[in-house]
Amino acid sequence: MDVSLTLIIVMAVLFAAGVYAMMERSLTRVLIGFLLLGNATNLLLLIVMGVPGKAPFFGEEGAMSDPLPQALTLTAIVITFAVSAFLLALIYRSWQLGQADTVEDDEVDIALRERTDAEDELFDDESTPEEEEATTDFVGTVTAPITVLHRRDHPAIQDDAPMDMPDRGDRP
Repeated sequence: MDVSLTLIIVMAVLFAAGVYAMMERSLTRVLIGFLLLGNATNLLLLIVMGVPGKAPFFGEEGAMSDPLPQALTLTAIVITFAVSAFLLALIYRSWQLGQADTVEDDEVDIALRERTDAEDELFDDESTPEEEEATTDFVGTVTAPITVLHRRDHPAIQDDAPMDMPDRGDRP
């Protein structure tokens, strides 16, 4: 078995396990799944890097490794660390408030799950004819026309802005 094939298999298993763990309702399992996905991403970038070579310095001769996957791996590590710290804070706060780290359904979630297709269509058709004709978010307010500088082809356009060009009337 080749090393790259082994890395590909390990990466695929980490991706599968990470996605499976993130489907759970426990925030701790979501954190574990996210960490597995982060490590799988780092392995993917390691596989993409190709055959290892010398460090990518200027003036080196011979086979050099690509520095871009190395930079992306460092970035992925930092992002994984930051999101993991955020998830840990969420888990800690959830444990403080409810002595559990599971996400529970509230009344609104249950009502949405029990809603029928006919009720969904009713909620979609709640718009009034006035709202459908409106082309702006500022319904009922008067908006000024767009002012175009140095165009006097429409009488409603105001062209009283200062000019950046020097006045040509002063020159001989």
